[in-house]
Amino acid sequence: SSGSIVSTKAGSTGWLSSIFNMAYCITSFVDTDHKLPRHLKPGEEQLIFAVREPFASRETKTYIQVGVMNNNHHLIIESFMPSNGVIFSDGIESDFLKFNSGSIATISVASEKAKLVMKSGV
Repeated sequence: SSGSIVSTKAGSTGWLSSIFNMAYCITSFVDTDHKLPRHLKPGEEQLIFAVREPFASRETKTYIQVGVMNNNHHLIIESFMPSNGVIFSDGIESDFLKFNSGSIATISVASEKAKLVMKSGV
């Protein structure tokens, strides 16, 4: 795989939505009964993740390619990239953490919440 996308409710209409739209179009072409989750459940503290270009095979032993995390479940990712592995946020690749072979990232729902603030009359 070339990586994973993890999204909050606030970000579920951007890059993650693009991935689901692509996957939905491909699976609809092959199996018209297949439905993918489009959004996170309202009122629940959740994150959703999707593996980019997953290469599932007997050799890679890749079994999980998409899922939802909540306060009771988190995602653990281990890097097998010998070099140039990174973790970045909101598409800002220049602001990254090194994530090379042997590095482990634990991703979970944060205690801080994003809030949308709108001004009227602007």
